[in-house]
Amino acid sequence: MAEHRQSRKRRYITWGVAGAAVLAGAGVAAQTSMAATTWPAQKTYTGRAFDACTAPSLAAMKAWKTNGYYGGAAVYVGGKNRGCAQPNLTASWVKSVNAAGWKLIPLYVGAQPPCQTGSSPEKITAATATSLGATDGADAVAKASALGMKAGSPIYLDMEAYDITDKACNDAVLAYVRSFTKTLRAKIYRAGYYGFSSSSAKAIATATNKTDLPGNLWYALWDKKDTTTADWPWAATQFTNHSRGHQYLVNSKETRGGYTITVDRDTWDAPVAIVG
Repeated sequence: MAEHRQSRKRRYITWGVAGAAVLAGAGVAAQTSMAATTWPAQKTYTGRAFDACTAPSLAAMKAWKTNGYYGGAAVYVGGKNRGCAQPNLTASWVKSVNAAGWKLIPLYVGAQPPCQTGSSPEKITAATATSLGATDGADAVAKASALGMKAGSPIYLDMEAYDITDKACNDAVLAYVRSFTKTLRAKIYRAGYYGFSSSSAKAIATATNKTDLPGNLWYALWDKKDTTTADWPWAATQFTNHSRGHQYLVNSKETRGGYTITVDRDTWDAPVAIVG
């Protein structure tokens, strides 16, 4: 996701600057422990996925699916910090690519940390963290729902790199994330989280208080290793049972079926959108 929410230069700067205890099965427990009888069964996908700044055209998606290398694709459903326009991303597009066999990964670029370098259209503050998390959570559900991503789907909250040793900043981020997660849960959507293994994802994985934190973790670790296990940075008992994604390579310009797209590569073993 090298320039999907920020400029490419800024992504590398913030990643460089930024720089365990979850019980076994906690990812699934976080998703199924509340009002379990009303929750649709989650849809999971295990395999290769990509994310691109702008959702590709339907023709490109069909061509890439025929090629067979990728089976999953992340799409930016909303958020004030979303970096690219999405002219292709409509309910019709979602329905068509789902019918073509794609597994979609909804991503929401919410408010960013108060101590993060650079500017963002929406930033968290200590005073607004909880209310902003609720507002953004509700917006994320509305955006995903409007695209045809049904209840039971996950929405992955994108949090860019920041200094997690700054306690006030980290506390504000965690308050925001908890509020976002609670709001999704109340609307029967599963919570996921994208962040950097050196900072924003680490803050979730190593938080002492696990209450209301997302049950699925998508970690950015650009080591070119197509795995969610061999380089998993934390205890093996964390985010088990189809609750992990790994972004392992960024800015990969690839041509498949006659269409060239610059993507980030992901290994996926986690929930995907329920469509149809």
